[in-house]
Amino acid sequence: MLKDHRLFFRQFVENFHTTGALAPSSRWLAQALARYVPGQKPGRRILEVGPGTGAVTRWIVPRLAASDSFDLVELNDSFVAHLQQRFESDPFFKPARGQARILHQSVEAVEPAGGYDAIVSGLPLNNFSGELVGQILKTLSGLLAPGGTLSFFEYVGVRPVKQTLAGRHERARLTEIGEHLYALLKPHEFHRECVVRNLPPAWVHHVRLTPEK
Repeated sequence: MLKDHRLFFRQFVENFHTTGALAPSSRWLAQALARYVPGQKPGRRILEVGPGTGAVTRWIVPRLAASDSFDLVELNDSFVAHLQQRFESDPFFKPARGQARILHQSVEAVEPAGGYDAIVSGLPLNNFSGELVGQILKTLSGLLAPGGTLSFFEYVGVRPVKQTLAGRHERARLTEIGEHLYALLKPHEFHRECVVRNLPPAWVHHVRLTPEK
């Protein structure tokens, strides 16, 4: 765990824009994000976007059935190498080694191929441009299979505080991000939870675009 924190902090310093936090997600945030991964349907497809050092992955793996497939999309070179090592040697990751596929690319480049039954995203959306957030949310929505669940988070209060203190251009960026999130969450969010045991505390959003049948 200490090794994970050191790596994450180093990437935060070097790549703040895409890492977005000082430390990996806490176990409580990770558990909340993985809440809707389990399911009764055989042969499900699971996608994790931005797994970083694998803090959330650690809680997804035990929820996988033997017939499930698990894709992880990560753009950061160091995180990809770390994840590959964990699936080879970490006892918590090794059970899913034959089911897991690490895709070293952006999520926008992922092919739908029938859609995913559960998507868990750890991307720091509030760090990106409004246009990119719109593209990412559109991509994630398009990757969901009918009845599939998308789970993602944002830190509590960060966007409103920044909007109060920031200059005009930054306020416009954050406002555009908020509009994209509202357009997705207003009609499709079915559950939201606040995880206070995280630094900083976070809202976890769970979205389903179509009802379960």
